[in-house]
Amino acid sequence: MNRRQFISTTAAASLVLATRAADSNAKLRVAVIGHTGRGNYGHGLDTMWLLMPETEIVAVADADAKGLEGALKKMKVTKGFADYRKMLVEAKPDLVAIGPRHIDQHRDMILAAVESGARGIYIEKPFCRTPAEADELVAACERRRVKLAVAHRNRYHPVLPVLAKLIAEDAIGRVLEIRARGKEDARGGSLDLWVLGSHLLNLSTAFAGKPLACTATVLQDGKPVTRADVKEGDEGVGPLAGNEVHARFEMERGFPVFFDSVAKAGNAAAGFGIQLIGTKGIIDLRTDKEPPAHLLAGSPFQPVKDPRAWVPVTTAGINQPEPIAGLDKLMSSHVVAGRDLIASIREGREPLCSVRDGAVAVEMISAVFESHRLGGARVKLPLKTRQNPLSLL
Repeated sequence: MNRRQFISTTAAASLVLATRAADSNAKLRVAVIGHTGRGNYGHGLDTMWLLMPETEIVAVADADAKGLEGALKKMKVTKGFADYRKMLVEAKPDLVAIGPRHIDQHRDMILAAVESGARGIYIEKPFCRTPAEADELVAACERRRVKLAVAHRNRYHPVLPVLAKLIAEDAIGRVLEIRARGKEDARGGSLDLWVLGSHLLNLSTAFAGKPLACTATVLQDGKPVTRADVKEGDEGVGPLAGNEVHARFEMERGFPVFFDSVAKAGNAAAGFGIQLIGTKGIIDLRTDKEPPAHLLAGSPFQPVKDPRAWVPVTTAGINQPEPIAGLDKLMSSHVVAGRDLIASIREGREPLCSVRDGAVAVEMISAVFESHRLGGARVKLPLKTRQNPLSLL
């Protein structure tokens, strides 16, 4: 494994620690888009800006009148709009936060934000519904030089370059594979893949590089999904089917990534994370936990008499106290991610989870369904099919 490759994918995270000062005294103007009852404001994509002195919320849009009234009070803003397009024209924001979790609205909201002249966009995951939409959004952002960051907030965690360094220094030996599992609650299977798997697939690419191919099976109650199983999915994801997913991705750096999700197979204390499995140990990386990473030294394939201990890994290293005060809150509130977006604008670089990274996660999710549609065949990425493959069953 090439140390420089690993570190280069994550080194910029060290630039966005929440203790850094703003690069300018001028506050960036933020416009927030929500939709009460249809994805609301995501997981705190509205209130995050109140925690950042370098930003100021200047307007809020919500098509639901009662929801808008509440949002104005919560965000301490006087300008409210039923139509986000009108808001963008009048408010002329520097940054646009797109909060609704229902992703059928994301394409139009992003395009409107891009055309408004905004410099940056922070958007709730999943990014969009299809590779075709992703293609359009990547092109629009790059044409107008807009920085778009996807709210896969664990991708911004400053422990990632520490883990990359440990791997490069042979802490777990040769990396053999990455294992990812969703929450596997009642949403287990295809919806878990979309809503939570997008986090894990994106996180996996930080270590494994870009995806090259996929083979997958999607089941409904133990049987392969057919056209009769396909229905409109929750949260605006489009055609959906399956309460069990098993997928294998071939990756750029030579080891595979596996994603599995089975409905009601998980519990609150397990799942929703990835494990990097090597010849000399395992790194377990949980999402939305602090500390997020633990190391288990020793071959995972060799039983031993005495139990092995999982040791936490912080930004200071193995089994060290976390030196960044309040890092858990800075991560959960999106402050670290928001500051990375601002830094990307000022430094002329891409955010740690950019528009192209969001597009890759959508491509990987779509590849699962395309492989299943073709009887579990190996499909290469980028996909030839740019629409939702389940619509073609």
